[in-house]
Amino acid sequence: MKREKWAGAFCICFLAAAAAGCGAVSSENTDQGMQLIEQMDYEGALASFEAATANREDMQMIYRGQGLAYMGLTDYENAVRNLELALSCSGPGIRQLDFDINYYLANAYYKNGEINKAIGVYQAITDLRPEEKTAWYLKGTLELELGMTEAAKADFDSAIGVDSRDYDLYVEIYRSCDRFGQQEMGAAYLQTVLQDENARLSDYNKGRMNFYMGNYEAARLALESAKETGGAEAASLLGQTYEQLGDYNYAASVYSNYLETRQPDASIYNQLGICRLKTGDYGAALEAFQAGLAIEGNTMTQALRFNEIVAYEHLGQFAQARVAMEQYLSLYPDDQKAQQEYVFLKTR
Repeated sequence: MKREKWAGAFCICFLAAAAAGCGAVSSENTDQGMQLIEQMDYEGALASFEAATANREDMQMIYRGQGLAYMGLTDYENAVRNLELALSCSGPGIRQLDFDINYYLANAYYKNGEINKAIGVYQAITDLRPEEKTAWYLKGTLELELGMTEAAKADFDSAIGVDSRDYDLYVEIYRSCDRFGQQEMGAAYLQTVLQDENARLSDYNKGRMNFYMGNYEAARLALESAKETGGAEAASLLGQTYEQLGDYNYAASVYSNYLETRQPDASIYNQLGICRLKTGDYGAALEAFQAGLAIEGNTMTQALRFNEIVAYEHLGQFAQARVAMEQYLSLYPDDQKAQQEYVFLKTR
């Protein structure tokens, strides 16, 4: 594959004017901006970064923060511009922060429709750090999207070569392959793990490998053994296995038992809600999604919000669904599926 050369990655070309004044005297406003990003208040974050600039705080961190805020606003062109400016503030040596910014920049390029530039960023990362398995994996995923299956497989192999015992990585590779119609390629990676006599797989890993390969009875047996010591992911996969086997009531009991005996978990509430939707118990589904949303700091907010809207629709509560969708789109404006659903809701 011909490597694309571009100016942004790792400050191959610096913008001298932007590099001037990258020093800092404090970080008060920058820190506030980052806190607002966590709270999804992106406009407020941008205001804080403007104050940070006036206060002569660290310009690299300000540009980085602005890039993330624009990402949240789905303004990917400005996200790219600011992340490139953040890189222009780097010193002569390459720091971990530079890698961090480049990962964000690659995502911004991708969201901005510049997939080849995103691939170029990951290539630059792996050129400097061949042990960056995440960059190998992400580069391979983008190549799959472009139909470059041989290049993708080579990069997935490189990722696994860094750490052949990272079973999360095998699963993520399978998911990427499944997403882009390369299920056979993805299944081969999982099969390699299952056939490795030296792997010494835990019941959880045996279960999830078999689950993704569609071997649901084998998955059930392994995940049942893992459920006492496994976490939320083990419970979620066990429940989903029973769903695939057609036993929705038992699947729901798996989720409910976990929630009754362990710490509240947003992902389990989400899966319980989905299970209730499948059985037509829409009121219980809505309760599950809302219980998940009530958990502070969870990482399932977007999925839970969307599924809450689906539950409202099934209940015939279209006014509530429309209000919830408007709130959802204010937070996730680039969700095309939600935009289409909103068109439907406005007619009800």
